[in-house]
Amino acid sequence: MRLTVRASLLVMAAILCMSKAQTNNGSSDNKQQQQPQQQQQQRGVWDEPIRFNTKSKDACTMVVSGAADYTRLRVSCKGPSQGQTPGRSYYCDFQGKPNLCRPYNNNPRHYFTQMMWELRKVSHACQGAKVYRQQMCKKYPDEVHMTFLSSWPKTTSPKPSKPLPEPRKPVQPAQVKPVDASKPVKTEASQPVKPGKAPRVKTTTPKPVKSNTTRPSEQPESGSSRLATEYCWKSFHGLCSYVISWFQN
Repeated sequence: MRLTVRASLLVMAAILCMSKAQTNNGSSDNKQQQQPQQQQQQRGVWDEPIRFNTKSKDACTMVVSGAADYTRLRVSCKGPSQGQTPGRSYYCDFQGKPNLCRPYNNNPRHYFTQMMWELRKVSHACQGAKVYRQQMCKKYPDEVHMTFLSSWPKTTSPKPSKPLPEPRKPVQPAQVKPVDASKPVKTEASQPVKPGKAPRVKTTTPKPVKSNTTRPSEQPESGSSRLATEYCWKSFHGLCSYVISWFQN
């Protein structure tokens, strides 16, 4: 009985070991299958550049590379030649951490394809937005999105010029209107006088001037003149006064 129990236990242990080995082999096989798929997706983004044309017909390519923890994107463009003049050439670099976005890891090429559609809307691929936030990773922080890093040749936006002060207008002297000699000058004398009314002449009366001359002091009345006023008529006052004074002397 003891031998049979031991044998059954050994059989069960062997079955458990075999099942664990199968599960480990299956998981390792799945990991090995997923790694080539991720490598293929990354190679699809990094090895095959995305091509597009801007609004001004510049032919551009997008090349993705890795730089430490960041993902680097270089956009290189060349404009169409105009006659014998070659077209302009420029490039710019973008940097971010889109690998922190889960939808990016599922389809990284679609992430940069969405960015390509935004670059097609501008005339200069390096003069667009400074940060490109794709719809598939819109909820993630700014470090996830591709941010403008540098460009060649450097594009500098011109500073707005200050408005120049308006020049002051010179002050013009007041113009004196010349008197037209042909027109008669209206005067008070030239106005016709209505019949029956005499012309009014303004007369100015001189104001009396105050003189500082002292009035002569009144002489006291003499006795002869007093007697003449008392006893003679008024018209003979002078004669009576003379006669009385002659007799008194």
